[in-house]
Amino acid sequence: MGVEQYRQYIRQILSERQKRASVPRTAREYAVQTVFDGEQDRYLLLYVGWIGYKRHFGCTLAVEIKDGKIWIQHDGTEEGLANRLVEMGVPKQDIVLAFHEPEIRQYTDFGTGEPIETQSHKRDLPY
Repeated sequence: MGVEQYRQYIRQILSERQKRASVPRTAREYAVQTVFDGEQDRYLLLYVGWIGYKRHFGCTLAVEIKDGKIWIQHDGTEEGLANRLVEMGVPKQDIVLAFHEPEIRQYTDFGTGEPIETQSHKRDLPY
């Protein structure tokens, strides 16, 4: 599986989430938007608009592809983007949960984002 396949999966998942996003009844000028930056391999799912008299703006998902791996920078979904990617066939070692501290990532079932040669030299955490 390669980077181009990862791009397709990410675009597919974000587009699906955009289509099934619920818009509050009191929303005005409200939209759920996807942002696909294919040049820098950065992908976002955003919500923008007004609910009543309050402005809403936020990021539900932020993902990038670096060094052939999928880096999940933010995941505000219940389903979990990493779980969905694994269901699609992406190896866990190719998914980095970047929202965890680098020292914590070694304790997840997913990739650490470090070169393989440095992964065996991990230090024990003080807690």
